[in-house]
Amino acid sequence: MSASSRLSLALDSGDVTLPEAGRIAVFAPREGMDLSALPADLCHVITTFKPDRDHFAGQGFACGKEPDGRYAAAVVCLPRAKALGQALVAEAASVTDGPVIVDGAKTDGVESILKGCRKRAEVSPALSKAHGKLFHFTAQTGFEDWARGAPKEIGGGFVTVPGIFSADGIDPASALLADNLPEKLGARVADLGGGWGYLSARALERESIRELHLVEADFAALDCARQNILDPRAHLHWEDATRWRPDEPMDTVITNPPFHTGRAPDPSLGLDFIRAAARVLSPRGQLFLVANRHLPYESEMARQFGEVREVGGDNRFKLLHGQRPVRRPG
Repeated sequence: MSASSRLSLALDSGDVTLPEAGRIAVFAPREGMDLSALPADLCHVITTFKPDRDHFAGQGFACGKEPDGRYAAAVVCLPRAKALGQALVAEAASVTDGPVIVDGAKTDGVESILKGCRKRAEVSPALSKAHGKLFHFTAQTGFEDWARGAPKEIGGGFVTVPGIFSADGIDPASALLADNLPEKLGARVADLGGGWGYLSARALERESIRELHLVEADFAALDCARQNILDPRAHLHWEDATRWRPDEPMDTVITNPPFHTGRAPDPSLGLDFIRAAARVLSPRGQLFLVANRHLPYESEMARQFGEVREVGGDNRFKLLHGQRPVRRPG
């Protein structure tokens, strides 16, 4: 049973009752989640993750990156990051006049969120199914300490916000790649999955770069990148890196691709990034990629590039370099 099934069961059984009228805010649903238990014409899907936004917009849902006004009810789909989950619950409680429905997997920390909510509100009995829980409470004050704060400064003068990748410090894999990039990267560079901007900032230390395109699906991370990178050569794109198409081919792609969907490892994400890199590069372009050493990327690199080699790394990470992308029909 999935999160969407927990929601359907709670509504069908009467454990949760939605108001007869008024909009419903749905915070952070993931692509593939079934929202058919909710009245689609009343739902406002709120997500900062571009693939999820595109998925639900394609199904006809109204979508936004943040709330716009008041709601009759709210559904919070807990993310992997605890601080972000707390912030979403606090935000839901602040913009909703009715029930706040919270759903999450045990691996996403729903037990901790439930315990915290019980200290702040009268919470319903939890519906436990499929390694997860769903509960609800009537919106009220008392969650202000969970609200998302202002961006915080980490090492190097960079700023981040809770819930984005590497929010507490510079990611060691990205640092390893940045430290080993050659001086010559070409005039047009893309950073696929650039997050809050560390790799791009380091690449822009090279005066030879004319333009750098940072492509990031998480708008919260991209918003931090706007504060971290003030160089006018940088162009920031809120896009799914696996689908992004530049106006002109790139000379170089740099990337530290994600390999998780939620808490589950998913190496296919990195493979998609490799294919995307090959697609956006010029015929003589090059890819520099860093990955955890156990991830199986070499064979796909060999399929997509005429020359592939490992150019550095340590016992945790490997640096892969691909040159001359292979052009395939279609």
